[in-house]
Amino acid sequence: MTLDHQQLKDLLDTAVGVLDGASAQFVAGHRADSAVAKKGNDFATEVDLAIERRVVAELTRLTGIGVHGEEFGGESLDAEQVWVLDPIDGTFNYAAGLPTAAILLGLLVDGEPVLGLTWLPFTGQRYTSIQGSPVRCNDEALDALAPVTLAESIVGTGTFNIDSRGRYPGRYRVKVLENLSRECSRMRMHGATGVDFAYVAAGILGGAISFGHHVWDHAAGVALVRAAGGIVTDLAGEPWTASSPSALAAAPGVHEELLEILRAAGDPKDYL
Repeated sequence: MTLDHQQLKDLLDTAVGVLDGASAQFVAGHRADSAVAKKGNDFATEVDLAIERRVVAELTRLTGIGVHGEEFGGESLDAEQVWVLDPIDGTFNYAAGLPTAAILLGLLVDGEPVLGLTWLPFTGQRYTSIQGSPVRCNDEALDALAPVTLAESIVGTGTFNIDSRGRYPGRYRVKVLENLSRECSRMRMHGATGVDFAYVAAGILGGAISFGHHVWDHAAGVALVRAAGGIVTDLAGEPWTASSPSALAAAPGVHEELLEILRAAGDPKDYL
């Protein structure tokens, strides 16, 4: 299914209004306590749940397109059109009182992220993108990403426990960071994947590594980075899709260097 630019613009305008409406609730709930225990030591706050219910109801009513959210699931990711929502990206930051937390919303059409919205209510930044148009921050068009080198770039990385196992064990991640520390200008661990990806799209970070696989962490940011002229793959270098096991987002030039660092770390299975 193909949507023309005006249809995408209309959907974006509607989504902007919905997220703007949820922002006051997001700010008011800062430092909210855990409401729902999740896998490992993860959790959701009452604000996560309330914002997801609100955004899902409004988007469905106003656009007729179903929503797949982090907390409640919903529309199938295989649908021709589906909104993908993370009501609070960086929940630990949010609950602790840190400002690096966001609302993430992407629109997938036939699995392709065509709209991206990343709201950072505490810093007043609203990043938006339409496939084929410049990324905008607070309605101001941003420059397309120019090729840069890793040596002159700040790189965002995901948090981890060195004893964790899974697809990308903690010891593998440490090796990647060890190699990265020798090559990049600085590393940053913001604890919010969507924030990292928005900063890549804005040219603040040269790249970002996400060891996670959740589509709600990635969909909005992938749309932003690709619209900005950046590259997004998984950690093996395959083009990112909604079912990818990880994500690597970066400016041209940096992406290739980050892939080399990841390859130099070897097979993650060897670190189990």
